[in-house]
Amino acid sequence: MSFLFHENTLKDHHILITGATGGIGYETVKVAVQAGARVTITGRNEEKLKKLKAECGNPNQVFLHVADLTSNEDCEQLLSAATKQHGPITGLVNSAGIGGGDMVEKLSEEDLRSIMELNYFSLVKLTQAVYHQMKDNQKGAIVNISSLSGLRGTHGNSAYSASKFAVTGFTQAFAHEAIEHKIRVNAICPGYVDTEMGRNAIKSKGEREGRSYEKQLEIAKDSIPSGKLTSPVEVANTIVYLLSDAAENIVGESVKISGGSVMR
Repeated sequence: MSFLFHENTLKDHHILITGATGGIGYETVKVAVQAGARVTITGRNEEKLKKLKAECGNPNQVFLHVADLTSNEDCEQLLSAATKQHGPITGLVNSAGIGGGDMVEKLSEEDLRSIMELNYFSLVKLTQAVYHQMKDNQKGAIVNISSLSGLRGTHGNSAYSASKFAVTGFTQAFAHEAIEHKIRVNAICPGYVDTEMGRNAIKSKGEREGRSYEKQLEIAKDSIPSGKLTSPVEVANTIVYLLSDAAENIVGESVKISGGSVMR
């Protein structure tokens, strides 16, 4: 897919992108840099973050900071370092997240807590901290990565789905507060994305149903009117659009990227 944005689309913007080593986060960083933003990237895998920074080209445009978002201390250090390097944060992409879980009768408390901790609690805590900066400047855009599973439940997916419903609900409620300070909050709700996490989800569903990955992938594609999984760069392009001034009146939306599988 060719680059869709002008090189000055996000000029003078400082975008913080969490989960930058994951498929969606990784591509969003590259698109945001191409669109002219100063970008802070974070995650727990320093080697992958360094690889991503090198792929972005201009090293001065990308600031790397390793952080565990479930740690309050790490989050404080992340924001302090990012602001010192690139100035006030004008855009936040909450892309960090994990999949997993099991059928309700087999779901462990440990799995439930770890999924909610990263997918929801850490997202809210980091957003609170960034929001204080944005309020001071009366400007900003926040994009939360939810899921189609945050709009409707699916078989064997209760823990992940609950965490993403929480993200969608938080997005809608917070959007009412934030827009009073000219800060836009929206969510992206993709279906199956061709990333490691997306492929693992298909594999897990196949295992529960006694099918091979290849057969379950075929079934997944057949259930999508477009007949294909979403590419991570498609999601990244949508995120960068929502961060840009072109989306100035898009507020509190849950933008579906479903290939036509969810039309409502």
